[in-house]
Amino acid sequence: MGKLTLILGGARSGKSTYAEQIAAERGGDSVLYVATAQAFDDEMAAKIAKHRADRPAAWPTLETPQGAGAAILEYKWTGEVILLDCLTVLTSNVLLHFEDPFDVAVASAITSEIDTLLDCVDKLDAEILIVSNEVGLGLVPPTKLGRAYRDLLGRANQRLATAADEVILMVAGIPMQVK
Repeated sequence: MGKLTLILGGARSGKSTYAEQIAAERGGDSVLYVATAQAFDDEMAAKIAKHRADRPAAWPTLETPQGAGAAILEYKWTGEVILLDCLTVLTSNVLLHFEDPFDVAVASAITSEIDTLLDCVDKLDAEILIVSNEVGLGLVPPTKLGRAYRDLLGRANQRLATAADEVILMVAGIPMQVK
């Protein structure tokens, strides 16, 4: 049975950098990096390229915009650490496949994603680090899609935080131990 660490924070709070530091400390070169982002435009392509360049070359990368837990289990990783960056984008990827963001099928699909990630914790002997944004601290989003996204990601974060062995909240680059 593995260990689950959830790293939350706002945009540009230092989540990914901190997660990579933890992964390197706890796993050395034995880290599987699970990337959920897709390059739909030049800005995102540049961001993905920077993330790739910043990671140790020894870390294999599994690119999976959806079905992350299933892809991890299929990969059969036997190393020390798995770093998923990030649940925020994974949730968005799932949500955008549906016409109505409040359709019960959306919540079901995201619940399934979380269930399979938690299966990874149960089935793999590795520490799993999951990076996610805390999106519920600001204003109520003005659009239906924004409100649905905030709610879905908030519920997903709650489920992971409840199951996690460790929860860290990043604020202005400073890690704060929550659990």
